[in-house]
Amino acid sequence: MSPAQEDPPSGTPPIVFQYFNVARRRIWVIAAIMAATLIAGLILTLLATPEYTATSRIEISRLQANVTNVESLQREEPGASQEFYSTQYALLEAKSLATRVARQLRLSRDEAFFAASGTTPAGQDDLSGSTGPIRPEVLQKREEQAVNILLANISISPVRGSALINVSYTSSSPQYAAKVANAWVGEFVRQSMDRRFASTADARVFLEERLAGLRQRLEQSERDLVNYAEQENIVPLTETREEGGATRTTRTLATSDVEALNLALQQATAERVAAEGKLRAAQRSGPGQSSFENTTLNELRRQLAQKEADYASMTVRFEPRYPAAQALAGEIASLRGAIGSEEQRITSSYVSQFEAARQREGQLRQRVDQLLDRLQAENRSSIQFNIIQREVDTNRQLYDALLQRYKEIGVAGVGTNNIAVVDVADIPEVPSSPVLLVNLALAFVFGIVLAAIVVFILENIDESIREPHDVQEKLKTPLLGAIPRTDEPDSEQQLQDPKSILFEAYMTVRTNLAFSTDHGVPKTLSLTSSEPAEGKSTSSFGLASVLARTGKSVVLVDVDMRRPMLGTMTGVSYSRGVSNYLAGDDDWRSLVSDAGLGANLAFIPSGPAPPSASELLTSDRLPKLINALAVEYDHVVVDSPPMLGFSDAVLIARCVEGTIYIVESEQTSTRASRAALKRLTDAGAHLLGVILTKYASKQAGYGYGYGYGYGYGQDRNEEVV
Repeated sequence: MSPAQEDPPSGTPPIVFQYFNVARRRIWVIAAIMAATLIAGLILTLLATPEYTATSRIEISRLQANVTNVESLQREEPGASQEFYSTQYALLEAKSLATRVARQLRLSRDEAFFAASGTTPAGQDDLSGSTGPIRPEVLQKREEQAVNILLANISISPVRGSALINVSYTSSSPQYAAKVANAWVGEFVRQSMDRRFASTADARVFLEERLAGLRQRLEQSERDLVNYAEQENIVPLTETREEGGATRTTRTLATSDVEALNLALQQATAERVAAEGKLRAAQRSGPGQSSFENTTLNELRRQLAQKEADYASMTVRFEPRYPAAQALAGEIASLRGAIGSEEQRITSSYVSQFEAARQREGQLRQRVDQLLDRLQAENRSSIQFNIIQREVDTNRQLYDALLQRYKEIGVAGVGTNNIAVVDVADIPEVPSSPVLLVNLALAFVFGIVLAAIVVFILENIDESIREPHDVQEKLKTPLLGAIPRTDEPDSEQQLQDPKSILFEAYMTVRTNLAFSTDHGVPKTLSLTSSEPAEGKSTSSFGLASVLARTGKSVVLVDVDMRRPMLGTMTGVSYSRGVSNYLAGDDDWRSLVSDAGLGANLAFIPSGPAPPSASELLTSDRLPKLINALAVEYDHVVVDSPPMLGFSDAVLIARCVEGTIYIVESEQTSTRASRAALKRLTDAGAHLLGVILTKYASKQAGYGYGYGYGYGYGQDRNEEVV
């Protein structure tokens, strides 16, 4: 079987092709909408007020430098960078910051600011012509207006992958754009500092209250310690601080006295022992043995030895009575007396020293014993003293710790700010908007969206049948074939040419009709449509021509007595025809004309237009005519009138074996077709299928069209008659 004889595909084309076909069908609607949106975008761009955008850039560090090395109340949490920066972005867009900027720039009193934003300030009507001060309630409303304007025109844009943030402000005045952008970042820095100091206010108040209570407790515990020490006569001289901060008394006055007297007692005992040793030595060996250390005694002994030597030398030469010898003997005796006296004195001194040392030792020992009793009493009292001392230490530690933290909180905010201004906003010289290319691009996108919406609406409200697959989907009726559009002016000649696309299309219809019954192509069949000019008559002529080409004898009967078209196509006069037979003329053979259509194709025109075609069709003469023709010819093709508004087609459908329904592509509505098909089926007609006429095969998106030869991919602009 040739490609021209293949059955039309029953499946739905891919969705891409369906969209493409929709765009082709609505190309002028889409083009008009696109042109309108582009022109509107151009006009709006030219009429729009120029806007200027000034941008300042800041850096927000995750961790700030702390020059005081003091821990802040807010701990730094690593790993929370995203949360931190999200918070900073929100703070940059906060209403509180906009309020600070409005107050810092005094925008509520700045008429030029409102004029630059295109807004009329609140109370302007009440203040017109007035020179007095602005009322507070009006100033408050203006401030709220200014805040809303600032928030509507500020833009926060983080620089991706960095800690930099662009703060941009847009205004019709370049001066105000730069002024607000710089004020915005400045107030953000100050707000951050204020918030950091304010965060310690509650902590300072709490610590002040605690410090006052601890100060009273510390003072009271210190007074108790002093009073107890005075009461128990405890005089601390040396105190030490342990690692835990506890105070420990290592020396008191009693301890110092005991140590001093004990040292003196030791010295006195040593002196007494030494004096006792000297005395005993003198008593055992005489005073001479212990007198060697006495210089006076040694000198007397030296003089005595010298005198004795002189005397011995003199007695050798002189007599003992020699005066000089006697004088030396007197001196010797005198020296020996002096030595004896000196030795006696030395012995007495040893006794005196021993007694003095023994008495001093006894006194010191007695004093030490007294101090030891006092020290033991002091040690017993030191237990309570240490308890009170520990309480003092505890209170002092708590007080010192809170006092230190109070001082730290006071300086915790002192340090380098984590927000730094990188670039200040300069007064812009070129407007940031409107941008013609951007607006045209937006208009283009908007036009596409609007066109898509309009096309979607049009497609949904359009009930026409366009594609072959719509027949089965919407009408639930088999498709016999799709007849393409043709640009040839004479469709009758094409139908006589076996090589034409119309002939190939109707050949496919004939092939499909062969499978509609158990005996092949129905012997008698009629063709009808919903409305005129849908290709019904052309299809009747084409189908009859194709059947005749197969060697069958075919008669084409024009029963459309209201608006006949086959007579014009074949060139046969309407003077005699079917209406004559229905009116009582029994000689139907005289009505048959070959019209030069070929040996196998005969034609019976509709005849003169009757006053009431329906009355003629309700008689039994039409069935007789069709039956008579069926006996004479192999096939009888009846061209019926349209369905809507008339009952002719229904009456004719009862007289034939089957009926073919004609649907014009992109014109016949689904609702009208369903109504017509329902009338046919309700009347008991055998519906053979649907022929889709005037179909532009290229819109299907396939190179071969729907099986009607290779030439169906070209658009046909001319309709079938």
